[in-house]
Amino acid sequence: MARVPVYFVGFLALCCWTAIANAEYTIYKDPKRPVNDRIKDLLGKMTLEEKVGQMTQIERSVASTDAMTKYYIGSVLSGGGSVPATQASPEAWVDMVNSFQKASLSTRLGIPMIYGIDAVHGHNNVYKATIFPHNVGLGATRQVTTQDPVLVKKIGAATALEVRATGIPYIFAPCIAVCRDPRWGRCYESYSEDPSVVRSMTEMIPGLQGDIPANSSKGIPYLAGQDKVIACAKHYVGDGGTTEGINENNTVATRHGLLSIHMPAYNNAIIKGVSTVMISYSSWNGVKMHANRDLVTGFLKNTQRFRGFVISDWQGIDRITSPPHANYTFSILAGVTAGIDMIMVPYNYTEFIDGLISLVKSNHIPISRIDDAVKRILRVKFTMGLFEHPLADYSKTKYLGSQEHRELAREAVRKSLVLLKNGASADAPVLPLPKKAKKILVAGTHADNIGYQCGGWTIQWQGQSGNITSGTTILNAIKNTVDPKTEVDFVENPDLGYLKSHKFDYAIVVVGEPPYAETFGDNLNLTLPDPGTSIITNVCGSLKCVVVLITGRPVVIQPYVVQIDALVAAWLPGTEGQGVADALFGDYGFSGKLPHTWFKTVDQLPMNVGDRHYDPLFPFGYGLTTEAVKAN
Repeated sequence: MARVPVYFVGFLALCCWTAIANAEYTIYKDPKRPVNDRIKDLLGKMTLEEKVGQMTQIERSVASTDAMTKYYIGSVLSGGGSVPATQASPEAWVDMVNSFQKASLSTRLGIPMIYGIDAVHGHNNVYKATIFPHNVGLGATRQVTTQDPVLVKKIGAATALEVRATGIPYIFAPCIAVCRDPRWGRCYESYSEDPSVVRSMTEMIPGLQGDIPANSSKGIPYLAGQDKVIACAKHYVGDGGTTEGINENNTVATRHGLLSIHMPAYNNAIIKGVSTVMISYSSWNGVKMHANRDLVTGFLKNTQRFRGFVISDWQGIDRITSPPHANYTFSILAGVTAGIDMIMVPYNYTEFIDGLISLVKSNHIPISRIDDAVKRILRVKFTMGLFEHPLADYSKTKYLGSQEHRELAREAVRKSLVLLKNGASADAPVLPLPKKAKKILVAGTHADNIGYQCGGWTIQWQGQSGNITSGTTILNAIKNTVDPKTEVDFVENPDLGYLKSHKFDYAIVVVGEPPYAETFGDNLNLTLPDPGTSIITNVCGSLKCVVVLITGRPVVIQPYVVQIDALVAAWLPGTEGQGVADALFGDYGFSGKLPHTWFKTVDQLPMNVGDRHYDPLFPFGYGLTTEAVKAN
């Protein structure tokens, strides 16, 4: 046998090693390569089926290893109240998300899925998470001449940490709707009726995602690190301007009106690097937003130069037709052609996938439109480091419901309170209340109910009554604050006999709306439900009283104001009721200002600041102030 020179063997080994290395190296897996190079490389390797899979978002209840691998699903979500188990721990959430992710990573190209969830006032689906005030309350933290976007930014950062604690990198927030009619069931998700206030509150986005680097290109999605989450500005556009505040209805407005009232916050969101935008169920002048190519592709993508991905709302394309899902093939065609990149299906995903593939193969939807959608989705996934960090661990579980975050929420609560009345005159204020008293009464349906003070989108989509998660009720906050010798009686609905037979120094009445979300909250009369008004009448007619309103919007209160000694709008404060007591008893002063006009009667609606017929009970920006009491 002839001898082979050693140097030749070495040369062959080197060639083999180089070939293997070249075979294993792929541009899209290299984090050192520019994002656009990675997108181009990966897109070129993808089949039509893999591309359509990336455009598909499905609910966790129908997700499985088989679904993820067979259909190359690009995203999974939790709908409102959709959890791995009742009162699931953060570790259980991490395990669930990772199980779906491992399936995605096992596919031919190993493209990770992105998991999304509604975290609209904290990580609100998750047991023991910190629940912050709803946006309407955060809008009240503004002052007349200055706003407190720093507080909102801190809340964004805290929310991001709590969401990451459960292994989730993407949330459907913030809602930057401009609510122009409080009859709308989503008005509490809006920071204000004033576009300038809503614009300032887009500081939530850098709180969630991190501050974009200086000189960044406009419209490019951004994520600062693995302690941040991808945000979603919603609902594009005009959702808060529908006729009579009817959810998912028609917004009648000129183009100038739409752009000047409902669009400004999107400009700010895009400048701040928001990564995704969700389309509204509503219509603009009769055209469904989910089918509005002029505004989605023409304005959002081309004029505003948004480079992240556009996502539909829950079954959003189904609702392009009336009744919904009447012609699903048309809905797919209209929605995707309009410029929607990811479809929140969320259940019958095979119908969507088969339908979209068929439309592409029949040349009804060009492959260029599919490629644009997938490029945008991949841009977000590459930018957020999802390919490098696809799996979560338990290292951040400690942040869920942390004391630091609860203190931040407590601060937000007290800054959100709007003092509407304080005694018959400025010379005889009722607030702050004395901590030292012989006996006080706490009454009302909302005084000892965490679920009520959190509102909708808490644990369940519609919210629910009861002590549904960890927190401090307003009743317990009062007991924690008053002097130990002060006797606190709680009677939810005291009758006149009870009130006459007891001698109270004063009463605190806490009443409001029951929890609701979306269409279930649409309300044309905006009256307080029974027995709220009768409690006010009985208690305030019998003794000195402070009424605390727990509502997601202004409600009919004019007939009762004369009886009430002090009136506080506390909105939907969340889990940290101690913030209410902080202001009632003078540990901190009242500083909140109305983010929405408080009407006299519903016949005046819609009525917004600047209107010619403006005649409110309490005007936009109104709010009495008090000073903190050093010793009470």
